Amino acid sequence: MEKRIIDISQELFSCAVFPGDEPPVKKTALSIKNGDVCNLTELSMCAHNGTHVDAPYHFLDDGITIDRVPLDRFVGKCYVFRHDGDVTADDAKTMLEKCENTCERLLIGGKCTVTAEAAKVFAEKGLKLIGNESQTVGPEDAPREVHLILLGAGVVLLEGIRLENVTEGEYFLSAAPINLGGCDGAPCRAYLIEI
Repeated sequence: MEKRIIDISQELFSCAVFPGDEPPVKKTALSIKNGDVCNLTELSMCAHNGTHVDAPYHFLDDGITIDRVPLDRFVGKCYVFRHDGDVTADDAKTMLEKCENTCERLLIGGKCTVTAEAAKVFAEKGLKLIGNESQTVGPEDAPREVHLILLGAGVVLLEGIRLENVTEGEYFLSAAPINLGGCDGAPCRAYLIEI
C-alpha cells in the first residue's frame, strides 16, 4: 500500500506574509508566446515569505546561516499536534510526553503562539525543529525572545506550514530549505509522509 504524501506548504505567490515584509513578486523574463526560446521566470522575495525555515543567524549575529544547518534538522520523523491559543510550559511538557519516542521534530497546527516558557521547555529537550502555521513561532508583535531561546539552543524553525487537513500523530517530514549561502532563512517545500 502506498503511503500518502501530504503537502504542508503554502503556494508562494498567494502566501501569507509577515507584517511589514514585501510579498513575493513573479516577473516573466522570457515567453515562448512572445517568440522567445523558452519561458523564464524571475523572482523577487524575502527569504521568510510563505513556508520557510529560520536559521540561528536570523536572530543571532554569530549564529549559523541556513546553508550550514545540518539537513537532518529538516528531514526525519516528526509529531503533529493541534493547539489553539498560547502554548504554555505545561502544554509543551504534555506534547513532549505524548510523543516521547518521536520528539526530535514537532509541528503544531492551529492558531497558536509558542510562549517563552514553552520555548524553554522545547529548548531543554533538545529538539531539532519546531514548526507552526503562523509566519512566526513567537508572538507576532514581539517574536524576538522566543526566537532567541529556540535558535540559541539550535532548534530550527519551520514557519508558515499548513496543517488544517492533517490529523495528530507521527509522520515523516521533509522540509529541506533552498541552499542559500550566508542567509538567515530560506523557503522550502515541506511535506509529510504517513508512517
